[in-house]
Amino acid sequence: MILEKMGILGPRGTHSEAAALYFAKMQKEMLEPILYADIFEALSAMEEGKVESAFVPVENSLEGAINVTLDFLAEAKDVEVTEELIWPVHNQLMGKGNAVEKIYSHAQPISQCRDFLREHYPAAEIIKVASTAKAAQMVGELSANSKAAAICSRRAGEIFGLKPIAAEIQDSSANCTRFFRVRKAQEIMPRRDGRALVICQLEGSKSGSLYEVLGELAKRSVNMTRIESRPARTELGVYIFFLDLAIEDNWPDVMAAVSAMEKRSIWLRFCGAYPVSEAKI
Repeated sequence: MILEKMGILGPRGTHSEAAALYFAKMQKEMLEPILYADIFEALSAMEEGKVESAFVPVENSLEGAINVTLDFLAEAKDVEVTEELIWPVHNQLMGKGNAVEKIYSHAQPISQCRDFLREHYPAAEIIKVASTAKAAQMVGELSANSKAAAICSRRAGEIFGLKPIAAEIQDSSANCTRFFRVRKAQEIMPRRDGRALVICQLEGSKSGSLYEVLGELAKRSVNMTRIESRPARTELGVYIFFLDLAIEDNWPDVMAAVSAMEKRSIWLRFCGAYPVSEAKI
């Protein structure tokens, strides 16, 4: 079996690493996680051929889209999504002691734990860093009397010598993150289930342009499970749309709808058809 390098958000102990290790075990593939400082670096390494694939977050159920991932998919050439994993997120507050005056974490978990922080640590200084594992690492390097803590995974805290202060501090037990495996584009293969990702830019000055594109899905009874817009980065008021389409034994209808949508768009990219799995942890 061939060993494949897969870029992920580091350092050791991130939710991304935990999800990637679970994914590799689930897929029964020989995957070597290569850690990068941020999501864009992991995706760029895949695009440049330094790794065969990247495994990156795309959406959190509480905080919404991971914009850096969406922007990369919109701008990159010849890449596609090949798998999706839904990962339940468990956030812990970990430190060297119980006194907490500073709390380190990534912006997403900080937002995911907003109610907990407001109730229990309203006066604490919140410090945003590149990842939850980086937060655990930084707190681990501080002195024992630093009165600092990290919002991180239990594994990250243990790696860097931290102890639990409060467990499962996310504001919702339904907190989960969608991860995409992204790699260089290959031949599109028909699927009987899963999802497809379509990215397009519409004529914003034309009334009803979005309505017309979505109408192509409705005509063929193709279910759209998500729509997201992002600035096109060309001028103010110009947007790109990201659409997730459900594949339900209706592959010809999905492809016919995509073809019709392309004719109504300035440009359109079919960014992969892929299976969706949910982690059981």
